[in-house]
Amino acid sequence: MASIDPEKTAYDHGGSPASLDRTHHAHIIKEDRLRRSLSARQVQMIAIGGTIGTGLFLGTGKALATGGPASLLLCYAIVGGIVFVTMLSLGEMAAFVPVAGSFCTFAGRYVDPCLGFALTWNYWFNDAVSTAADLVALQLLVQYWTDDFPWYALGIIVWVLIVLANIINVKAYGELEYWLSLLKVVTIIIFIILSIAVNAGGNQGYGYIGGKFWTHGDAPFVSGIGGFASVFVTASFAYGGTESIAITAGETRDPARTLPRVVKNVFWRILLFYILSALMIGLNIPYDYPGLNTKSSRTSPFTIAFQMAGSKAAGSYVNAVVITSVVSAGNHALYAGTRLLYTLGVNEHAPKFFTKLTRYQVPWVAVVTTSVVSIVLFSLSFAGSGQLWTWLQNLVGVSNQLSWICIGIASLRFRAGLKAQGKEHLLPFRNWTYPWGPILCVSLNIFIVLVQGWSSFSPKFSSVDFVSYYLELPVFVLMIIVWKLIKRTKFVRASEMDLETDVYTKEDIEPEEKGWVSRVKRIGSWFCF
Repeated sequence: MASIDPEKTAYDHGGSPASLDRTHHAHIIKEDRLRRSLSARQVQMIAIGGTIGTGLFLGTGKALATGGPASLLLCYAIVGGIVFVTMLSLGEMAAFVPVAGSFCTFAGRYVDPCLGFALTWNYWFNDAVSTAADLVALQLLVQYWTDDFPWYALGIIVWVLIVLANIINVKAYGELEYWLSLLKVVTIIIFIILSIAVNAGGNQGYGYIGGKFWTHGDAPFVSGIGGFASVFVTASFAYGGTESIAITAGETRDPARTLPRVVKNVFWRILLFYILSALMIGLNIPYDYPGLNTKSSRTSPFTIAFQMAGSKAAGSYVNAVVITSVVSAGNHALYAGTRLLYTLGVNEHAPKFFTKLTRYQVPWVAVVTTSVVSIVLFSLSFAGSGQLWTWLQNLVGVSNQLSWICIGIASLRFRAGLKAQGKEHLLPFRNWTYPWGPILCVSLNIFIVLVQGWSSFSPKFSSVDFVSYYLELPVFVLMIIVWKLIKRTKFVRASEMDLETDVYTKEDIEPEEKGWVSRVKRIGSWFCF
C-alpha cells in the first residue's frame, strides 16, 4: 500500500494533526476496501449507461399509451428537473466523502443510522428488482422478431454475462459498460435526427405529421389526472440509476475531480436526451399505436420511429441496440446492488460475509447474492412478461423516489454539519441550488409518491396496482422504526457529525491508461466531454 504524504493529506483534509492521525489510521486498517480502478472516461459513460435503459426505450411507450403525449413530456421534464437538483446535492457530498455506499451511507451518517439502514436495504432491493426488470424486458424485445424463442433462454444468457462482468474485476464491469453506453448515445442522437425527418414528412403513409397526434383521440392528456399522475412513476423508473453513479465513488480514480465533472457535464445531456426523445415520440407516434402497452408485449417507440422511416432493417437494428441497452442497464443495476450489499455488511447491517472480496477486491458474495435474487424475480415471467415488467417498474420507480427524498434530507443535514464545524470551505464541489433546491425536491417527491397511484383507484380499484405503487412506503417506514427500536439509534446532531472518516485523499490511485489504446478510447469520451 502506498505511503501517505502528510503534507498532501493535510491539504486534502484541511484538518488538525489529530484528525490527520485518525484519517491515516482509517486508511491503514481498510486494506480490504474496494479498489479505485474506474477511470474518468468510464465513470462519465457509466453515468449515461446507468440512466439510459429500459425506462427510456420501453417506458416512454407505456407512458405515451397511458398518459398521452403531453403527460409524457411534462412528467419526464418535471422528474428530470428534480433528479438534476438531487444530483447536484449528491455530487457535493460524494466528492467530499467518496464511499461505496454513497447516499445510503450519508443518510445514516448525517441524519440517523436507522434511516441509512432502511435506505440501503431499500435501494439494494431496488437494484435487484431493476436487474430482473431488465431481464424481463429482453423477452419483450425479442418478440419483435419472433414469439417462438424460449422466454428464459436469452435472459439466462445475459444474466450469466453480467454476473461474470461484475465478478471478474471492476475494470471488466467498467469497460463493458463504457462500450455499451457509447452505442446507446450514438443511437439516440441518430434517433432524434431521424425523428425530425419523420415528422417533417420523411415517412411511409403519414406524410407531414407536425403536431396532429397531439390532438388525436383523447390526446394530449389521456385518462385525465389519473393518466397524468401514473406517468410520474414511469418517469422515475426511467431516471432511476442516475443517483447510483455516486456509488462508483468508492472505486473511482480521483473522485474529488471526476464526480463533480460527471454531475455538471454529463447529466444535463442525459436530461436533453430524455426531453428531446419524449418530445419526438409524442409528436410522431399516436398514443393508441398497437403494441405500446399490453399485458403480453411491448414495442419500443424507437423501433416504431425507424419503421415509420420505411426501413424494416433499421427497425431491427434499433431493436438490437435497445437490447444492448437493456444489458447495459442490468449490468449497472447489478453493480450498484452488490456495492450496497457490501456496504450493509461493512456497516454491520447485514452478515459480515457479504464483505468478502476476491483478490481483485470485488465483493463476490454480494454479487452472487444479488444476482440470485434477480434471477428468481425474473422467473416470475410466466405470469405475463408485459404485466410483470409494469409491476417491477412501479416498485423501482417508488424506490427511486424514496432515495431522492432521503438524498435531499441528507444534503440539508450535511451542510448543517459543515457549517456547525466550520468546514464549508473544504467542499471540492458546491451545490449552487442549496438550500432551496433540496427542500423543493423533498417536497415535490413526497407529493408525487402520494398521488401517482391515482390510476389504481379510478375508474375502479385495482389491488395489484395499488400494491405495486404503495407497498414500499409502509415497508420502508417499518424498517426505520424497527431498527431504531432495536439499536436505539439517535438523530445525528450537526456538531457531532463524522466529517473526517472516508474524506478523500489521493493515495492508492491507479495510473491512467497510457499509449494508443488510451487515445482510441478517449474518442468515445468526446461524446461526454
